[in-house]
Amino acid sequence: MSQELRILTYNIHKGYCTGNRRFVLNAMRERLENTEADIVFLQEVHGAADKSALKQQQLTYPEQPHFEFLADRVWPHYAYGRNAIYRKGDHGNAILSKFPFTAWENIDVSIFPRSSRSILHGVIDMPETGVRLHVLCVHLGLLEQERREQLRALTRRIDEHVPRDEPMIIAGDFNDWRQRAERHLHDDLGLEELFMHLHGAHARTFPVWAPMFPVDRVYYRGLTPVRAERLADGHWRDLSDHAALHGVFGVPGD
Repeated sequence: MSQELRILTYNIHKGYCTGNRRFVLNAMRERLENTEADIVFLQEVHGAADKSALKQQQLTYPEQPHFEFLADRVWPHYAYGRNAIYRKGDHGNAILSKFPFTAWENIDVSIFPRSSRSILHGVIDMPETGVRLHVLCVHLGLLEQERREQLRALTRRIDEHVPRDEPMIIAGDFNDWRQRAERHLHDDLGLEELFMHLHGAHARTFPVWAPMFPVDRVYYRGLTPVRAERLADGHWRDLSDHAALHGVFGVPGD
């Protein structure tokens, strides 16, 4: 039997609005929950964070890791991979899921010491179909040299750890405004990009108030694309500096 799968990817800017003027993690949680996504791919989400005196005065600043706070009411399963560690805490990628993980691993793909990056790779059991779904959350570097090496590492990871007959989603912030990722992901691995497939172009997601750059993506293999939308209007404009991407897939059954 087939199953409909709703996913979302979002660079949450460490829980702050554009310009770091306000801490808006509570509003982000409400918006995320309203999408009814089954799986959420997050970038720039805090794990450990120092509770400064100013933050302690903000009643909205949670005590637990931010990915746990975001997952708490809807997504009982989650995985977190640090890719930046500093004196006052760490941040990285997270995957929130309504379905259980059978395994997950965080792979360091940093090229430069001061630009820590990683790929978070999880395997999820889809209970109604019996399908093993591979989910990879990425946040690639700002420099083209970094991204080139990181895309090669991503290609190796998939070649070595994702069987061709098991469906896969790769989502996140690729920082690929020059659109060079296709050669690795489409030509080498046979992946399609959701918005390119359904709308003929990558979604422009940054900056959220006037989206110009198509840096956030959703690539997939072994799934049926159904719908895709960019979330950049209304209350979404008051949150992160990135727009969120929401997609729906059909998952083949056994």
